[in-house]
Amino acid sequence: MKNLASLAGVVALVSSVTGHATFQDLWATCARLPTSNSPVTDVTNSNIRCNANQGAAASKCSVAAGGTVTVEMHQQNNDRSCANEAIGGAHHGPVLVYMSKVADAATADGSSSFFKIFQDTWAKNASGGGGSDDYWGTKDLNSNCGKMDVKIPANLAPGDYLLRAEAIALHSASGLNGAQFYITCYQITVTGSGSLNPSGVSFPGAYKATDPGIQINIYQKLESYVAPGPAVIAGGTEATAGKAGSTVTATAGSPQPTASASKGAVSSTLQTSVKVTSAQATPTGGGGNTGGCTAAKFQQCGGSGFSGCTTCATGSTCKAQSGYYSQCV
Repeated sequence: MKNLASLAGVVALVSSVTGHATFQDLWATCARLPTSNSPVTDVTNSNIRCNANQGAAASKCSVAAGGTVTVEMHQQNNDRSCANEAIGGAHHGPVLVYMSKVADAATADGSSSFFKIFQDTWAKNASGGGGSDDYWGTKDLNSNCGKMDVKIPANLAPGDYLLRAEAIALHSASGLNGAQFYITCYQITVTGSGSLNPSGVSFPGAYKATDPGIQINIYQKLESYVAPGPAVIAGGTEATAGKAGSTVTATAGSPQPTASASKGAVSSTLQTSVKVTSAQATPTGGGGNTGGCTAAKFQQCGGSGFSGCTTCATGSTCKAQSGYYSQCV
């Protein structure tokens, strides 16, 4: 498992901070769940497509072109509390969403081309002290109880798609292969009468390890940030970091999102049947907490700083992968 102790002390992870993440299907049944919560770190590996996953999801989620899906991220398995950071450990970086038109979302392997429909990347904080003080897509997730609305382009052709959601943690990205990619693919069916069939890029191939948005020291004072991959397509959303959010934020008293976009604002219409979820990271902290709860198979059940469920569901046992991570297998 990837341990973030090498990122450390700043929870920029420059020292004793650990963290793992996994995309989870909290609200829908169309996510291809990863086999573990380790990030992908090699952009030339085929796992950069849809992560190492458990295979086809149980179903497809239907959404109308022009509608909205909600990406959600939380620190612990089954923890949707707004009191906890969505992604802890100063895992600063962009949030990107791609789509790929396929014949059958249930059987597609991710080798088809992907086009980018959404990105929430970086904006300078004039009062901050550098890149880590600036606005990032992952900070917006934290500000909005882990939720981010993503509009499906209104003129997109109907049919099956893989929706690829990705958060890139850049806290240790100053060295080669230091960036951490938290990815999952969702099986969706777009309805409507649109005709837009955008060209795209292939994974692997879309990213290089030395791309300026991937190999970068975010603790310096940044004047710009170039997100990896292609530009957002016409009709997609270029959110403004520090302002993007979700119309379904549940935190009491939290501000409503003021997402802006050069290619179309985030829609306020939520397709509740298609709420999809985003990466989850586990920061360091106190000891485990059984609390009478049960971790499902393939979920985390222990490790340094883990405070979630330590008892595995019937049929699986908690097995240590390292000092930092144990999983129900």
